[in-house]
Amino acid sequence: MAHLTGKQRAVYVQDMFGRIAERYNLMNRLMTGGQDLKWRRFVVQQANLKPGDRLLDLATGTGDIAFEALKAVPGIQAVGADFSLPMMRVGQKLPLGQQVGWTGGDALNLPFPDASFNAVTSGYLARNVIDIPRMFAEQLRILKPGGRIVVLDSSPPKDNLLKPFIEIHLRYIIPLLGRLVAGKNGADAYQYLPSSTQAFKTPDELAGLMKQAGIRNVQFRTFMFGTMAVHWGEK
Repeated sequence: MAHLTGKQRAVYVQDMFGRIAERYNLMNRLMTGGQDLKWRRFVVQQANLKPGDRLLDLATGTGDIAFEALKAVPGIQAVGADFSLPMMRVGQKLPLGQQVGWTGGDALNLPFPDASFNAVTSGYLARNVIDIPRMFAEQLRILKPGGRIVVLDSSPPKDNLLKPFIEIHLRYIIPLLGRLVAGKNGADAYQYLPSSTQAFKTPDELAGLMKQAGIRNVQFRTFMFGTMAVHWGEK
């Protein structure tokens, strides 16, 4: 699970998202009390898109961020890339599904030419890749000068009075919901996802990695008692 490394981790994550694809959106709404919709809208705001722009949404899953961008800024071209084909198949059937260019792709080796997008967004990608610097290098490569990178991901709980309650939610409530909603296929997935949150970078650490990669004007905002963060910056 979260302790896996290298190719073994990548294969596990790919298989896991395929198994939970049909119930992924419902679980997101339940786990966050619907707050994930607000976070995705904030991601799109920070992408600073305008009509005619090209957006690449990485780890697009069922396309939530791409759909939000299409609704917020009509006239953009939205491409969703993911290495989980079952997730994208679910997204293709949803409203606006035919307006997204769905592409199978590895975030560490993107199948796009240099400087071909105005913005790159991602939701819950960074904590699942095996090489974060390489991930950002690829995003910068395919981004046009002045374009934006926007990252939505979870953050480990801060050391404060709320931490024990947040850890109960992560360790017990989310896995229980996973078993109830996603069945046996989701049991291990919704143990992995909370544990990967606890093992991930703090918002300051992730901002530092973005700056080291050469991303400029890096900023972030946290949500849900500091357990979610949106980072953004420019090429």
